[in-house]
Amino acid sequence: MTTLSDPSQAPNTSKLWFAAIKPPMYTVAVIPIWVGTAVAVAETHRLEVRSFSTFLISAILILAWLNLSNDVFDSDTGIDKNKAHSLVNLTGNRSLIFWMSNLFLALGIAGIFAIAAWQRDLTVLEIVLACCALGYSYQGPPFRLGYHGLGESICFVTFGPMALAAAYYSQTQSWAGLLANPLPFVATSTFVGLATSLILFCSHFHQVEDDLAAGKRSPIVRLGTERGAKVLPWLSGTMFGAVAIAVISGSVSPWTLLCLASLPLAVQLVQHVGENHDRPELVSNCKFIAVNLHFASGVLLGLGLVL
Repeated sequence: MTTLSDPSQAPNTSKLWFAAIKPPMYTVAVIPIWVGTAVAVAETHRLEVRSFSTFLISAILILAWLNLSNDVFDSDTGIDKNKAHSLVNLTGNRSLIFWMSNLFLALGIAGIFAIAAWQRDLTVLEIVLACCALGYSYQGPPFRLGYHGLGESICFVTFGPMALAAAYYSQTQSWAGLLANPLPFVATSTFVGLATSLILFCSHFHQVEDDLAAGKRSPIVRLGTERGAKVLPWLSGTMFGAVAIAVISGSVSPWTLLCLASLPLAVQLVQHVGENHDRPELVSNCKFIAVNLHFASGVLLGLGLVL
């Protein structure tokens, strides 16, 4: 590992650590809680600040567990041997990263347990534990479902319907409003689930060779980069189409169409991948465009719901 005593290499090391810690990726934890809460606030016209803030912090901690444990499990299969910004590779200490990930998980679950205790209701805790179990199955042994191309499906379910349902219930402690008018929840959870899955989908374009070498049958390995690039417009269109249908039906306010202001990011993503899908060195940044799309569209969607 490069040390600060080598000034010529220090900036590169800093960039590697930034890439390994992935600060922008933690918006993936924030947006489902924000949008799920916004659905509840649109219905009840009140915000339970304590539950919302506790859930946000807990979600970030649980995502830290997911990111760190995935680095550990990927190091076990050898798929990250060429990944300079793997935390395991940077530290050279698999055990440290493994136990740090478990600490983050324990702290995150403790926050969710606090919400359950305040409500005297285990529903939110049960949903979050189910999300964690699915998250573990993505890369964790013996399941490693991500290696069978199921990562995007797991991502959609956990960060879409399940996470939004937990956030919604943490505010309302009831399913009555959701059952009476399910379309706002269906539209928003579809939107957030697809936006999150896009990030994972895009992360595979530049690492097809490594995935193949490790036996990982990601969607891009199965489809090929060219066909994968052609799928992106359909996924993006479905995202925005779900919200448009909810608005047209009168189930949500036209203010939710604020999310359309993020369409230029979707167009940028589709065009960038379409032009560079088979050039790993150029397409590798597409997941960060997807992160920007996820964050901007999610913030605007939640804001539209609240307005």
